Amino acid sequence: MGPHPAVAAIRLAVRRALHDVLADARSDARPEGAPLVLVACSGGADSMALASALAFEAPRAGVRAGGVTVDHGLQPGSDARAREVAERLAALGLDPVEEATVAVGRAGGPEAAARTARYAALDAAAERHRARAVLLGHTRDDQAETVLLGLARGSGTRSLSGMAAVSGGLSGAKDAAHRYRRPFLAIDRQTTRKACLVQALPVWDDPHNADPSFTRSRVRHEALPVLEKALGRGVVEALARTAQLSRDDADALDAWARDAQLAATRPDGTLEIAALHDLPPAVRRRVLRRAAIAAGAPAGSLFARHIEETDRLITAWRGQRPLNLPGRVEAKRQGGRLVLQQANQ
Repeated sequence: MGPHPAVAAIRLAVRRALHDVLADARSDARPEGAPLVLVACSGGADSMALASALAFEAPRAGVRAGGVTVDHGLQPGSDARAREVAERLAALGLDPVEEATVAVGRAGGPEAAARTARYAALDAAAERHRARAVLLGHTRDDQAETVLLGLARGSGTRSLSGMAAVSGGLSGAKDAAHRYRRPFLAIDRQTTRKACLVQALPVWDDPHNADPSFTRSRVRHEALPVLEKALGRGVVEALARTAQLSRDDADALDAWARDAQLAATRPDGTLEIAALHDLPPAVRRRVLRRAAIAAGAPAGSLFARHIEETDRLITAWRGQRPLNLPGRVEAKRQGGRLVLQQANQ
């Protein structure tokens, strides 16, 4: 008799992820033994299901498996809870297992600050242990929530593309381009919880996930249920499908924008207005966003309205004053050039 369908589903997803990790490892020139894959685990149902599947599949794939749990220090007893999670990971047979304690700042709000601190800790652990990949337990439900949040921000196709199945580390390390893997993006939250239940895996439900002061919590417990009531079941699946379609479109437009930016950039780093003017708006605005970020504007603080105002320097020039963008970046038109640079230069 085979495993419960929920357990079979999570194991298959992890098996496929490990297959991709091994394929990447074989394509590298550097020799090494069995690659190490870490799982980021909070102790919740999604990440505990992921940890259990990794512990089962890793020896069969010829991969070493370890785990990292991050203590954000935002709740009483969080240090003791992190120790409990680490003990559970070790009991599953994962090795190495690490507890990482982080200090959460304030930049970008509490959710963004916690995310930044968490990924910094995961990057550091991956680099310290020379891990090939870090598995994350984001599910199809998380993807749907991310798409709704992107829609509310009005930031364009890329914001609707949700989370990538494979993404790079935030540290910028050369070998971190495919560090983070999200095997569960096609699996719903109910399946991961069922997998934990049938395997008798203890799970911890983070109270922050139900706290209405957090935007994602309101989307999860208020916005999505209202949408499902009004539109019927299948909203989560449709939003996740939208993410994939939007990602395909955004990837193609980003590639076009990279080529267009190269063609429009002058030797002094400014942009040629004539080369930008006749581009499709979707491409031109991507070029402007890339150029603003390269000049020092923080990507998370650069909104659609900033890019639209910069775009008017090209398409609706009336002698406007220079624009002040996030990160003290100034955008101005000088003759037939667009200049984006730090305001104090």
